[in-house]
Amino acid sequence: YPNNVSTPTADLTTAKILLNSVVSTDDARFIVSDLKDFYLNTEMKRYEYMRLPITVIPQEIIDQYNLLPLVHDGYIYMEIRKGMYGLPQAGILANKKLTKHLAPYGYVPTKHTPGLWQHRTKPITFSLVVDDFGIKYTNKADANHLIAALKAEYECTTDWTGALYCGLTLQWDYLARTVDISMPGYVQAALTKFQHPVPPRPQHAPHEWNKPIYGQTTQLPTPEDTSEPLNAIKINRIQKIVGTLLYYARAVDSTMLVALGDLSSDQSRATAKTWDDIVWLLNYAHTHPNAEIRYVASDMWLHVHSDASYLSVSRARSRAGRHFILSTRPRDPTKAPTVAPTLNGPIHSICKIMNNVMGLAAEAEIGAAYINAQEAVPIRTTLAEMGHPQPSTPIQVDNTTAVGFANDTMKQKRSKAIDMRFYWVKCRTRQKQFIVYWGPGTSNLADYH
Repeated sequence: YPNNVSTPTADLTTAKILLNSVVSTDDARFIVSDLKDFYLNTEMKRYEYMRLPITVIPQEIIDQYNLLPLVHDGYIYMEIRKGMYGLPQAGILANKKLTKHLAPYGYVPTKHTPGLWQHRTKPITFSLVVDDFGIKYTNKADANHLIAALKAEYECTTDWTGALYCGLTLQWDYLARTVDISMPGYVQAALTKFQHPVPPRPQHAPHEWNKPIYGQTTQLPTPEDTSEPLNAIKINRIQKIVGTLLYYARAVDSTMLVALGDLSSDQSRATAKTWDDIVWLLNYAHTHPNAEIRYVASDMWLHVHSDASYLSVSRARSRAGRHFILSTRPRDPTKAPTVAPTLNGPIHSICKIMNNVMGLAAEAEIGAAYINAQEAVPIRTTLAEMGHPQPSTPIQVDNTTAVGFANDTMKQKRSKAIDMRFYWVKCRTRQKQFIVYWGPGTSNLADYH
């Protein structure tokens, strides 16, 4: 297909921001609508062609449609005139049709956030993931207006309890203004799929810890893994496990992210140690299979916690951690918060192995702040488009050199060799997009990652 096939769809972070917006907006409610056969029967200006071996078609289908006279060299040839599963362009064509259909009713996608839609005049917002609508409304008449618009063209079902969205189970308490998100049964299904046995004893940590050398100021990098390489079958199994658990970890259980980051980095050249690590993680999943996150009403103010660990990953690499929450408005939004923000469930937690080899611990902290600030930019945009504009976003780090670097309050000597791209943080801080400030490690929520 010669044209663009990428379809704008809301990601998990956008969905989580919308859930926070619901509990933080007076009288707001959340419902979920689903379109049936969304990808099917979309008119196509450019037809596609396909052939199938007659041997793969059941005899009853051959008889029903009298296909034998149409067989040519053992194949059935067909012309595809409408959207169907398997076509790369099916998603974008269906999305364009939906956009054209909803435009006369006043619903339009936002300019910058994929999958986020609003009405031109009504206070109603929804995120769209393929054919699933997560709808925030404050007036039931507005919700009925959207549902009626959808039913004018599609077969549509609506869950007014808003109990399931993007694979997340949602428990709403509109009086207390909270929502709990979870994925019950997901881990158990994965353990059954991979036939993982019950561990002999509970495992309360997702990975082995990096044991410090007590009494020694300078800690050595993680030693190279010299254990025996795995065969292709076991490598493939590791890749499947990592892929299965990664969505669960991103959705509700960020404690797995460190282990999954290391496993993802090593899975193509997995060894016996990698195999032991994946068994360790599965034992942890068996012990703690039902993680939950609670979101509470807030001022919808983005707070970022950034941290890094120096030389903590194989091949002398370092790891960046981030923890994004929506919380209270600082007393003075132009300055660093003097009071810690009220705790809330994370909308985005992740750990990333940095590709660059950092020359010192401070450079690792600056690199983490750079990575995390870049992640914050589209989130700030999404919040603004959802009706929650963001002045300067506070970024807490626990390294004074990183703070001095970002705020241009220190003289640089050796630090002039810091990777040039990290100066982006200093530029954005000058533009008042971010406030980088110091906080103790004990209060840094990204420290775990």
